[in-house]
Amino acid sequence: MAEKLAVDKVAAREAYGRALVKLGGEREDFVVLEADLSASTMSCYFAERFPDRYIDCGIAEMNMMDMAAGMASCGVLPVVNTFSVFSSMKTCEQVRTYICYPDLNVKIVSTHAGLDVGEAGVTHQAVEDVAIMRSFPNMVVLSPADDLETEAALRAMMETEGPAYLRLGRSGLPRVHGEGYRLQLGKPEVLREGADAVIVATGITVGFAVEAAERLSGEGVDAGVVNMATLKPVDAVALRAAVGGARAVITVEDHNVIGGLGSAVLEALAESPHPPVMRLGLQDVFGVSGKPFDLFAEYGLDSGGIVGSVKGFLAKVRADG
Repeated sequence: MAEKLAVDKVAAREAYGRALVKLGGEREDFVVLEADLSASTMSCYFAERFPDRYIDCGIAEMNMMDMAAGMASCGVLPVVNTFSVFSSMKTCEQVRTYICYPDLNVKIVSTHAGLDVGEAGVTHQAVEDVAIMRSFPNMVVLSPADDLETEAALRAMMETEGPAYLRLGRSGLPRVHGEGYRLQLGKPEVLREGADAVIVATGITVGFAVEAAERLSGEGVDAGVVNMATLKPVDAVALRAAVGGARAVITVEDHNVIGGLGSAVLEALAESPHPPVMRLGLQDVFGVSGKPFDLFAEYGLDSGGIVGSVKGFLAKVRADG
């Protein structure tokens, strides 16, 4: 891993908005579509800089996806912006049938994912979106861990032909990468080696995982961290190599454990011998309203919750022999 730099926390959506403007200055082959949420998704930066390449579709997300499909079928590259709960559920049929089925080059950027949307509560907490998007043939699914990886994920997505879904949160993220970082699509990234346990995390939970591994090291537990910025496709060979030597694997995600990161990891490991796997996330339940970091603690997804789960799971694995 490149040496990380001291930096104030930056929200992925903020990093995305600025990276989109930078990319807009480098290439003129894409347009941006928004569903009346530009000040939240941060597509407003692009609208200010490139108004002729920006369309606010209003509160009409299904129409927006249809517009994007039509544009892509005519050779125009659309970047569609809205909240995760709308892009994965409100427009589910349009994304499935009119974008993924014909394998059109549409890029969907979703912000305010998971419990990180906080006080808006269950109606706006998309904790099923990864499961939905991963299930669609042709769809690439990305969930970056910090501001630098957000820009890298955007660039990788734009350079790859076909449908793609970029999942971003709301809160500021600690930086876990160094300047010049480039994302390798599909490849798990080993941030820290560990012989006792490997914590596999994605998105906002990567920062928690790194902090948890540091705390565990102080308690005599050799814990590694693997960042899964790509949730589909997953390089199964590389993932097995990243976790295969550990006693236990713990996945951590701001999402339901059904269909998300935990499922992706188990699917990739299933056809070969692998360490026992514990999945941390929402355990087939809905979220509740509250401040995001209070919710992460309540559901055991913050660094303290991860530390406790790793120690408990390792004890169980050792007891089971």
